[in-house]
Amino acid sequence: MNVAIDQLGFDFDGVIADTAEAFVRLACLEYGYCGFHPGDITSFSPADCLNIPEAVVEQIFTDILTDSIATGLQPMPGAVSALTRMSAAAPVTIITARSLSQPVCDWLDQLIAPGNRGKIQVIATGDHDDKLRYIHAHRLKFFIDDRLETCRLLALEKIIPYLFSQPWNRHHQHNLRTVNGWDDIMALVDSSEV
Repeated sequence: MNVAIDQLGFDFDGVIADTAEAFVRLACLEYGYCGFHPGDITSFSPADCLNIPEAVVEQIFTDILTDSIATGLQPMPGAVSALTRMSAAAPVTIITARSLSQPVCDWLDQLIAPGNRGKIQVIATGDHDDKLRYIHAHRLKFFIDDRLETCRLLALEKIIPYLFSQPWNRHHQHNLRTVNGWDDIMALVDSSEV
């Protein structure tokens, strides 16, 4: 399938940014909960599958969400080069469930050249289940997310979701299209554009 870049939207955490790696690293370095790996996060809510108190989980995510640079948040492999190539061809839309867009913008400013960065829009919804109206408002037809429930909701609303494969969504039955990384994403994109 050839997907036009300006019709394709992206989630941020777990798709563009390797939030699981940051979570595991901060849990150990800052809070002393060590011995976990990103692959151990088999639930979208880490407190459900790791022996880490909910309050600590929430604090780690608050730290990552409010200052993605200081917490050392890294991009998913291939994400920066793919976003650079796509934004050179067409506007790119990121719709995140984060309540603040500025930490995402600051993070992107560090990784994407200014000419390309100016063509990447970040929208913060503050709620996983509120992405749909922004997807419609930006006339997106396709969306990539790592949250299974979000993808299911979008499919019901005639948006074509692609589930970004992560340990927390691999063990669930679904009939959604999946991508295993940024090589798969780039294979979807209309080759005449990039």
